[in-house]
Amino acid sequence: MTDPASERHRMAKALVDEGVLKSPWLRAAVETVSRERFLHPGVFLDEGRTWRPVTAAGVDPDEWLKIAYSVDTLTTQLDGHLTADQVGGPVAGVPTCSSTDPVTVVGMIETLDLATGHRVLEIGTGTGYSTALMCHYLGEDNVATVEVDAQVAARADAALEATGFSTWTVTGDGLLGHPYRAPYDRVIATCAVRRIPYAWIRQTRPGGVVLGTVGSWPWGTGLAKLAVGDDGTAEGSVIGRSSFMQARAQTVAPVAGDLAARTAYADSERRAQVSPLALEEWMPAFLAQLAAPGAQFVRATGGDGSPLRYLFDPEKESFAEFLADGDSWTVRQGGPVGLWDAVERALVAWQDAGAPDIDSVRLHVTPVSHRYWIGQAPSLRWEHPIT
Repeated sequence: MTDPASERHRMAKALVDEGVLKSPWLRAAVETVSRERFLHPGVFLDEGRTWRPVTAAGVDPDEWLKIAYSVDTLTTQLDGHLTADQVGGPVAGVPTCSSTDPVTVVGMIETLDLATGHRVLEIGTGTGYSTALMCHYLGEDNVATVEVDAQVAARADAALEATGFSTWTVTGDGLLGHPYRAPYDRVIATCAVRRIPYAWIRQTRPGGVVLGTVGSWPWGTGLAKLAVGDDGTAEGSVIGRSSFMQARAQTVAPVAGDLAARTAYADSERRAQVSPLALEEWMPAFLAQLAAPGAQFVRATGGDGSPLRYLFDPEKESFAEFLADGDSWTVRQGGPVGLWDAVERALVAWQDAGAPDIDSVRLHVTPVSHRYWIGQAPSLRWEHPIT
């Protein structure tokens, strides 16, 4: 039978070889904390259109350990309630909780630059595995973690207790932080948010760090690292690509229904200067969310098999429809806001600036607004008021 300790050491070595695991204390945590304990009652493995449930009781122990110590994201809940022990075969569903891949988890914890004595607030407990890694170094009293799903929080709390960490596990809306244990030296979010909540800034001591994923699309999101100043604002940059499930309170239902009816009446029609297919790439998608916050990108196929692409902003009652015409695209826009006009201007300016990557984006957070800019392109500046 495979020894769990040897699997932990093997995974730690893989993370070192990947270049993400650097700190001796974090390697010691990875080699000590049992990831399999945080996967109860089981996981769902992606089989394309369906998810195959796997539980520790239902597979060979060696196979279970192989799954637990893979460097993959392991889905633990579907549709906000379904766990692997509740079904007997493959099912369809939308992931709503997971044990994020160790490369991402370890990389984010390394980015926090933790030191002995730091107090940490984690937004999105999930399975509790990342919580345990931080508790192993900082101690259970220095880590507070907030989870919006009561069942997920209960399972994580039980797993943390079983591994010896009686930390502050709170059920609540992580967008509000956890003021009871503030101020914190570090805030880390394992969910994506449309913008960094000011509550996280307010609950972080000056000189502290806030780390979270910004964006609302499944792709085109970035990991923002902010330093909190003495004046109660925070400034930093997007340090790389990042992909997490959206915070539950900010999850938006996808645009559905008769798309032709939604776009029947356009106010304008013209040739697009930039192909909408650019929005299927990471950095253009990120820029689109800055230029047209609230917009959703929808991909569909016409009755003749032709590709159809749309931007919808339900709150602003606006749309952009893209029709393929050989190698070019026609854009039809309707509603009070020219969604594609704003996005296209950003994409053209970005291309003219040499198409810098996502780590060129800087941001400044105040109690009333979020400001984003790219230094290489003076015209690429956005201010999003907090309403």
